[in-house]
Amino acid sequence: MSITAEEILAEIGPVQEVLDEHDGVVNVIDTSDGNIMLSLDGGCTGCSSTPMTAMQIYYSLKKLDHINDVIFVNGELPEYMRTFIDQKMAKEAAENDSKDDGDEPQGEIV
Repeated sequence: MSITAEEILAEIGPVQEVLDEHDGVVNVIDTSDGNIMLSLDGGCTGCSSTPMTAMQIYYSLKKLDHINDVIFVNGELPEYMRTFIDQKMAKEAAENDSKDDGDEPQGEIV
C-alpha cells in the first residue's frame, strides 16, 4: 500500500501546526515502498529543536502499518533518538499484546 505526500502531511498535522508558527517546513521527498524520505527546512534549519521535531514526526509515521522506515535526508534525527523510539514502540506493542491475550484478568478487584 502506498501513501501520498498529502497523507503524510495530514498524519503529522499537530507537529505541522507548531512548525507553521516558526516558519518550519516539512518536505516530503519520496514515499515509495513505504520508505518515507523527508527534510525539515525553513525555520527548522539550524534550530536546536529540530531533532525533537523529527522524533515526533518519526513516532507518528512509524505507528502507521504500511510505513517501513522514515528517513530524514539532512540527518535531523540522530540514531540514538531513532533507537529510543523503536524501543518505545516495541514496548508499547508488547504491552498491548499482553492486554489483548485475555489470559490476565482485566480491571482491578477491590
